[in-house]
Amino acid sequence: LCRRYGLWFRLRKLIIWLLGVYIAIPFLVKLCPAIQAKLVFLNFVRVPYFIDLKRPQDQGLNHTCNYYLQPEEDVTIGVWHTVPTALWKNAQGKDQVWFEDALGSSHPVILYLHGNAGTRGGDHRVELYKVLSSLGYHVVTFDYRGWGDSVGSPSERGMTYDALHVFDWIKARSGDNPVYIWGHSLGTGVATNLVRRLCERETPPDALILESPFTNIREEARSHPFSVASTLIYRYFPGFDWFFLDPITTSGIKFANDENVKYISCSLLILHAEDDPVVPFHLGKKLYNIAAASRSFRDYKVQFVPFHTDLGYRHKYIYRSPELPRILR
Repeated sequence: LCRRYGLWFRLRKLIIWLLGVYIAIPFLVKLCPAIQAKLVFLNFVRVPYFIDLKRPQDQGLNHTCNYYLQPEEDVTIGVWHTVPTALWKNAQGKDQVWFEDALGSSHPVILYLHGNAGTRGGDHRVELYKVLSSLGYHVVTFDYRGWGDSVGSPSERGMTYDALHVFDWIKARSGDNPVYIWGHSLGTGVATNLVRRLCERETPPDALILESPFTNIREEARSHPFSVASTLIYRYFPGFDWFFLDPITTSGIKFANDENVKYISCSLLILHAEDDPVVPFHLGKKLYNIAAASRSFRDYKVQFVPFHTDLGYRHKYIYRSPELPRILR
């Protein structure tokens, strides 16, 4: 009888402890919005580990130069510039001055804005740089403040300002060559923030490419696998949005692609895989419908290119598509 009572006592203590944790988590998230901000940015997740971002050649990018730019005081960002494959031989052993001057050669430039987690040296990102370089583009990419070896604290405003600084840096060196902006995942939010600002100051890019985009961070957070799992756990917990989604906007994070596209006036290409498990396909399609109906795009081409589930491109493998050269042309 004593053993049975002792077992029941321990079980009851465990149940009470689990119930306490279950109730405490939503309040902790609500009281500490920085938790949700960390989960949005995931800048503390550095994958792959143990790579030297100063040496892009270690990732097979033998025609890439590493720079450091300073968008603001106390903020330094790491930048990679990959020249077109046609310039590969000339690029060997060259210094930063040569690479900067090369932006003025007769090749278009793509400014690539990566998504959350990882660094500019992420595997799928490196593979995309190689594809774009082989197609004749300069590729300039960077880690936002707080990512990789870039110095500073992450924020939506800061990420957008970093992108604006790099864009202006490119334009100061690229002459009349076309400059395109390519955003992936969370980077689409940075991209539309940037392009809206560029259009408002009447210096739009030549085109905007959004790969795996969402409508706004709130809808994406509600659809994210982590959020879906949280919803299942807290299905009957009152005020899910108030506890889990409101803290994101409280942190000043909106990434409102659906609002930004109403103020963008340049050609727009949206790429999205139907089997994307991170940013649901329907959010990309919804964004396209908003953009296509916007008056700001009435003089520009707006195109949505879906990739069938059978291709298995998911969230970050669209670079594998043999159709990509034709699509970009």
